Amino acid sequence: MGAYEEFALVYDIFQDNVDYEAWAAYLKNTLVDFDIEDGLVLDLGCGTGTMTELLAAAGYDMIGVDGSEEMLLRAAEKRAESGHSILYLLQDMTEFELYGTVRAVVSVCDSLNYLLEEEELLQTFRLVNNYLDPGGIFIFDMNTEHKYRELLGSCTIAENREEGSFIWENDYDEESEINEYDLTLFVRREDGLYEKSEEVHYQRAWAVEKVKELLGEAGMEFIAVYDAYTQEPPRADSERLTFIAREKGKQAADTID
Repeated sequence: MGAYEEFALVYDIFQDNVDYEAWAAYLKNTLVDFDIEDGLVLDLGCGTGTMTELLAAAGYDMIGVDGSEEMLLRAAEKRAESGHSILYLLQDMTEFELYGTVRAVVSVCDSLNYLLEEEELLQTFRLVNNYLDPGGIFIFDMNTEHKYRELLGSCTIAENREEGSFIWENDYDEESEINEYDLTLFVRREDGLYEKSEEVHYQRAWAVEKVKELLGEAGMEFIAVYDAYTQEPPRADSERLTFIAREKGKQAADTID
């Protein structure tokens, strides 16, 4: 079973430890620092649309791209409740296509760690650069090697909720820098019984220098990297980092119509 098929049903429940509102405020403040106070913004790997909704509420015209139909179904339900005019596109991050350029691209919750090959990450960066307005901003986060190696590797995480339970077994391979998540879900059905399903997820740890190198190769200017959602420099024990990059070299006449 593919990643996030059944987990999409309970994803938001088990993500309630993420302070999305604080992250959204950080993204908003960072965009404003670069004079992006409105206009089109792409949420790449948008999942169930929580961040997409928050940025739409902050006044941005949002587009959400995700490769999971089940996650986008949850996002569409939130859009129906909020009434926000959000365009959702079912597309792979390495192949996404937009109808024109955007002022900024954001990607949160380690979506880019799901890209396991260097060419995949580079291609995604190239597409981001292609669809950014001249001087447009790219803000994204990534889990660190420290998190995979010291906190997740070879450990099991389990949570039990009324709506469902999960067992999340981790195995980090230091040579490939890939963390394998074996996820077992027990999702409560309408009849009160619990249905078991299994998924396997893979994420790769990317070194900061490699990310900077690939951003440059994709045509972007690396601006900064921080301990996630702060203005502090990365630490040896940082679990997540926030990167900021900017489109460079594109002239206004070169933007996609």
